[in-house]
Amino acid sequence: MSTMDESAVASHYGDDNLRSQIFGAISQSGLDLQNLRPTDLSLVDEFHMGGRAATTDIVNRARLAKNDRVLDIGSGLGGLVRYLASEVRCRVTGIDLTPEYVEIAKELTELTGLSDKADFETGSALSLPFDDDTFDAALTFHAGMNIADRETKYQEAARVLRPGGKFVIYDVLKGSTPGMQFPTPWAETKETSHLVSAERLRQLLSSAGFQILDEEDRTPLVLQHHRQKIAEMSDGTPPPALGLHLLQGSTAKEKSQNMIEMTEAGQIALGVIIAQKDA
Repeated sequence: MSTMDESAVASHYGDDNLRSQIFGAISQSGLDLQNLRPTDLSLVDEFHMGGRAATTDIVNRARLAKNDRVLDIGSGLGGLVRYLASEVRCRVTGIDLTPEYVEIAKELTELTGLSDKADFETGSALSLPFDDDTFDAALTFHAGMNIADRETKYQEAARVLRPGGKFVIYDVLKGSTPGMQFPTPWAETKETSHLVSAERLRQLLSSAGFQILDEEDRTPLVLQHHRQKIAEMSDGTPPPALGLHLLQGSTAKEKSQNMIEMTEAGQIALGVIIAQKDA
């Protein structure tokens, strides 16, 4: 991915008003900033299909251990990082391209009392600012879809993982039918959307030095998730103050409708892969 591509991706997710919107929503929700819990934020900081339930299931399947040193590649607002720090008791680092997300993630992590277990950096998945063999595990949830240079992404993940380290991927994948519709939750246009098929993903991981331990097709969840979003946006009931609508913008309904239509047409899929770096 070129510097220009990375700037476009960061701009897609970034918003100068995002902090004020999120903290305004926290206040409207009646949450106490002095006693904020990670679970209080799950409606907005679990920015992937299935939310907290998917996080719990996938992390359990990965069998991470207490005190593991873990990297979240594409950490967003830090929901997965805080989950791993609070529920699994890992020591977690998040890295993300979008400066606004990183700054908000740091602030929310401090407010939830997890700064001693979690930290964040602004940076690229294609040039991770960490030494070789640093982490016991790495995760990337709904982040690969913006990255054209998957070879480098997975080579970088392998580089910073210790031998035998786990690599957990949860991503939207290319389906068997050609074609895409935009906007999507991860891209307004085709220029920053770079899906790969499950078969291609397996090839890339093998080339980077990984063995696949577990794989799951979660495509039906796309329909469940986005049909629910369409229903919520169509029934006239105002959304809860704190929610993913703060991140999706004015095209949220169109994005969900496109996701439904592409899934039904076989153009996209949703998958989980848990791999292990060769010892």
